[in-house]
Amino acid sequence: MSTIDNNALFQVSGLVAVITGGGSGLGRMMARALASNGAAKVYITGRRLNKLQETAEGYPNIVPIQGDATDKESLKAAADQIKAESGYVNLVIANSGVSGPGVKLQQDPSLAQVQEHFWSYSAEDLNNVWAVNNTGAFFTMVAFLELLDAGNKSQKTPGIQSQVIFVASIAGYSRTLATTVAYVPSKADSVQQVKLFSSYFAKYGIRVNGIAPGIYPSEMTEGITDRPGFNVGTIPAGRFGTEEDMRGTVLYLASRAGAYANGLVLVTDGGRLGQIQSSY
Repeated sequence: MSTIDNNALFQVSGLVAVITGGGSGLGRMMARALASNGAAKVYITGRRLNKLQETAEGYPNIVPIQGDATDKESLKAAADQIKAESGYVNLVIANSGVSGPGVKLQQDPSLAQVQEHFWSYSAEDLNNVWAVNNTGAFFTMVAFLELLDAGNKSQKTPGIQSQVIFVASIAGYSRTLATTVAYVPSKADSVQQVKLFSSYFAKYGIRVNGIAPGIYPSEMTEGITDRPGFNVGTIPAGRFGTEEDMRGTVLYLASRAGAYANGLVLVTDGGRLGQIQSSY
């Protein structure tokens, strides 16, 4: 009778990972989770070098690369650097995201007030949300396909095929305007990207999964949690997500424990989706 080492199930020994938006919030949590559980290298990218360096402090296997996920040349430069240094990648996490212009309406506004407010948005601000959350995520995946294939051929992580993880949100399932008019549909697109590309890249041995977080403390969620009248009691767990919750989520997907998952969007929200109008 064979024995299974349960601790080893969640280890990521030898893994080479890339995380966009690794300088803060969920990206920082995921980078440190991988780095402290055996990853050979965790490359983190983002626009703010000082934030990337903060994430890497105390973790010699976290490597900051300043870059822009919406710039194809920047993504290619990062891929070229990683190819030269490591030769392959096992995991790419498309995590960079922005929320876009907020909804600043009084409770029960008139239709005229809604029209006036929505008309005040600029097309540039709305398009930027899609540029980061969807187009940027797409080109992040594409930039590393060769290295993901090399990761499979390296056989440094036996039994675990290379994968891309799109960081979506429970907003992608929401039928309420809980965040912003651009963010909600952009994250629905992220969910669809998982479905589409998990099927498309299956024949190449590259998995595609997703994470749909609920409310975790971050720069992006401050506008939600600080909103007058917001009640944490609307989350059945009675609290926001923690670093432990996110670490467990990413380690499951990245390790042997989650190696059979492909096309999965893992919801981690304390049960909040069940309490709001949603299509989940």
